[in-house]
Amino acid sequence: MIKEKRQVDLIVISDVHLGTYGCRAKELLHYLKSVKPKTIVLNGDIIDIWQFSKNYWPKSHMKVIKYLMNCLSKGVKVYYITGNHDEMLRKFEGFKMGSFQIVNKVVFELENNEKAWIFHGDVFDVTMQHSKWLAKMGAIGYDSLIVINSIANWVSEKVFNKGKMSFSKKIKNSVKGAVKFINNFEETAADIGISNQYQYVVCGHIHHPEMRRIEQEHGSIMYLNSGDWIENLSALEYHKGAWSLFRFSDLERAAMLNVPEDETDEMNIRQLFNQMLAEFNLRSS
Repeated sequence: MIKEKRQVDLIVISDVHLGTYGCRAKELLHYLKSVKPKTIVLNGDIIDIWQFSKNYWPKSHMKVIKYLMNCLSKGVKVYYITGNHDEMLRKFEGFKMGSFQIVNKVVFELENNEKAWIFHGDVFDVTMQHSKWLAKMGAIGYDSLIVINSIANWVSEKVFNKGKMSFSKKIKNSVKGAVKFINNFEETAADIGISNQYQYVVCGHIHHPEMRRIEQEHGSIMYLNSGDWIENLSALEYHKGAWSLFRFSDLERAAMLNVPEDETDEMNIRQLFNQMLAEFNLRSS
């Protein structure tokens, strides 16, 4: 029995990091197949160009790309907002093809004349601005930690029959500097959003899903962060004038196990791009 897809006006996903060992592409694909959005915003770090290797590109990662391409062929609007791990794409800002567009930021006019300012958020990261090499080393270390974490969780569940744990979350929660950085990031985004008279500011980058109102002296704003698809497995949804934060739960994971995997033909990036061009040429003819 095929479960009916949820109608959603807009979804925002970020920090997928396709091409890395920590990416949870299967869960993301299951989520994408469960919703029917009018617009998809890919809010940065979707493909991890920093750590991309032709020796590691699983079928599940390709299936995510192919599914998004299929959404485009059906007329779904897709905005690709560039992040720091895919900053190479910033040179293509303004590129449009059908309902696909590459941008550095986007402002949506929502219901009741409200505006949502959406961008990745790495512009607020001092490390990115002044020590990019350090940020790249940190990304490699983080990916390695996720791999170790996955092995530890497998042993914990299969051998000791205990629950999962997150090393990186424990480290972040125990280090005051990391907590302070997150708070400063959110406050800075809110401050600029308020000064521009936006009602919502939507970010990614820090892998910290959040929905909260930030009050400041000169106004208030709703701050939203879509989280990531490495640890939190989260996304933002907007439908009928309201925002919500989706989190992949044990129920979704159980449902995913009961769905047979698609038999997707082997396809590389070049073949996929050529197919995409053919589809758009067909639609425009």
